[in-house]
Amino acid sequence: MIELSDVQAAATRLEPHVHRTPVLTSRTLNAALGRKLLFKAEHLQKTGSFKVRGALNAALQLPAGTPGLVSLSSGNHAQGVAFAARVLGIPATIFMYDDSTDLKREAVRAYGAAVVESPRADGDIHAREYAAQHGFHFIHPYDDRHVMAGQGTQGLEFTQQVKDAPDAVLVAVGGGGMVSGIATVIKAVWPHTRVIGVEPALADDARQSLAAGKRVSLPAPPQTVADGVRSLSVGALTFPVMQARVDEIVTASEDSIRAAHRLMMQHLKQVVEPTAALPIAPLLEGKNLPERLGVFICGGNWLP
Repeated sequence: MIELSDVQAAATRLEPHVHRTPVLTSRTLNAALGRKLLFKAEHLQKTGSFKVRGALNAALQLPAGTPGLVSLSSGNHAQGVAFAARVLGIPATIFMYDDSTDLKREAVRAYGAAVVESPRADGDIHAREYAAQHGFHFIHPYDDRHVMAGQGTQGLEFTQQVKDAPDAVLVAVGGGGMVSGIATVIKAVWPHTRVIGVEPALADDARQSLAAGKRVSLPAPPQTVADGVRSLSVGALTFPVMQARVDEIVTASEDSIRAAHRLMMQHLKQVVEPTAALPIAPLLEGKNLPERLGVFICGGNWLP
């Protein structure tokens, strides 16, 4: 388990390197969805995603002389690790799934990292073997205490930027690193605020896992437009945090995710990726959610 003190230490560690992203609002979007929405704009973060927070927090705690970094990612964590390697002045090799977007691959290369394409089925094995052969440090996309604490720093900022606690916060869920970090902060600072994870209906491994009381894996990579949450299961380290601190998991259809994406682009006037719109997609389906909601925009690495 991670605690608020871990997130606070991560925030101090990261402060010289990352942006303090703003909280955005839209009256027209509030009216359209019948809610008061407060958007934490992590799509404006360095590398275009919150992922840099966790990757860099982990990298900054490595011993001096670490020869390089390795990771496995569909894109946003890959950029975070590449950025972290640049901060440390060491090389990085990123194994990226063969269905990752060209935009994200090129962004990783732009930060100076080498990219190796890998199928989802055995990418983790290949990445860890490479790390062992070269003496590089492997930074997991989510199942790492330092990564989780780093991701939680966006939640810590949010609690400092918003005067009154919202009724709930909505967080996209993939492997569980972001929701675990944010939930750790929210439950410590605003214990009465609900933490609600959101998954695509086609990728509901977290919902199934919490319902079953054990980790449940999907049989194959889910074919969802929300490409940032296509993990097969939540992490061994993230799951206990989710069990303790996430109040509920709701899901949304692909049509709702696409419609939510269009709404955010139209009313916030911001470029966001489909996964970033996932948290508000259940509102389009009439899900029973509170009135005043914090919404974490996870990334903006998208082209039409």
